[in-house]
Amino acid sequence: MSLFLGPRKAAHAALYLALTILLPIIFHQFGVAGRIFLPMHLPVLLCGFIMGPLSGFLVGLIAPILSHLLTGMPPLYAVPLMTMELPLYGAIAGLTYRILRFNIYIALLVAMIAGRLAFALGLLILGQFMELPYGPTQFFAAAGAVVSGLPGIALQLVIIPPLVAAIRRTVKF
Repeated sequence: MSLFLGPRKAAHAALYLALTILLPIIFHQFGVAGRIFLPMHLPVLLCGFIMGPLSGFLVGLIAPILSHLLTGMPPLYAVPLMTMELPLYGAIAGLTYRILRFNIYIALLVAMIAGRLAFALGLLILGQFMELPYGPTQFFAAAGAVVSGLPGIALQLVIIPPLVAAIRRTVKF
């Protein structure tokens, strides 16, 4: 697998990157909290499913940093955490679905679990060096990995599989 995506794939990946900035803005305009619906996760997961693990990883890596610089979202303390979480979402979605050929729902669940575990690991590591609003103990004790994001998890499970099927029918790489 080449690190160079080619112009068509790079343009397609840039579209997903743009969506990682646009969707949270739209959600916040309607007063819907990003921590609940996880709008930045949707394009990263889609990118991994459609374009593969490398593109999903790169979009997930760049998205939180670029979004914070352009919009102030996510908050600064969350940028390093999301920079650990989102690349795993994209990479694992692409790896499990496109390379290992898992069922899309299984691949989606594996990617979501791995991403949330990376977020928790980030809390553990970064919490040693900086003051965070909460730590891994509170994250898991309050079931933060699941409960606060249940609407977002449901949204991902309902929207992503049909979107992937529709996009794969129309876009060929």
